[in-house]
Amino acid sequence: MNGYYPVMLQLRGERCVIIGGGRIAERKAIGLMEAGADTVILVSPRITARLQELVACGSLQWNCRTYEPEDATDARLLFAATDDSGLNRRIADDGRRAGALVNTVDGDAGRGFLNPSVVRRGDLLIAVSATGASPALSARIKRELERQYGEEYGYSVEQLRRLRDYVKADVSEPGEREMLLRLAAEEVPLRDHADMEPKAWVERLRAKRPLD
Repeated sequence: MNGYYPVMLQLRGERCVIIGGGRIAERKAIGLMEAGADTVILVSPRITARLQELVACGSLQWNCRTYEPEDATDARLLFAATDDSGLNRRIADDGRRAGALVNTVDGDAGRGFLNPSVVRRGDLLIAVSATGASPALSARIKRELERQYGEEYGYSVEQLRRLRDYVKADVSEPGEREMLLRLAAEEVPLRDHADMEPKAWVERLRAKRPLD
């Protein structure tokens, strides 16, 4: 067993720190912003042109200098993304002592967590990882998932959330709630009934439920 446990982290209000300013740091920063992180800090004397654009529009904070141990303090997620393996190892050690979750670009520096390949369709999040054994395989499976789960799933999940809120408020019997939500999920991706109001949708689902 590889020892990794998959979780989904809520990053709003959390401090995410990236040490480095190259292409890998750029990819990490964009991934954090796509996940909704609102405090992403870069520490590096130089950063890519794309990162400069993100700093200029206020999406990122940039400390234009070399790494200092204090940068690991209060970080929820800490990324060691420099081209110096020795420095990455030191960043990782500092981060762990400070209680941060640490991701490094160097396998020999030790990984606290891995970034999976991700497909986002609105509130639908699909993640895949080969736990470092083959990033190319993860990328291939991501492409396959992107074709299988198109943009229509984002809208479908939004409608399922509306339905779930309605059912939780208006259907008192737990077994019926479970049945209605299961039947609704089986219809995804939504087409003919995509714009149906939750009340009408529930009545239609009740009519098609299996006999006891």
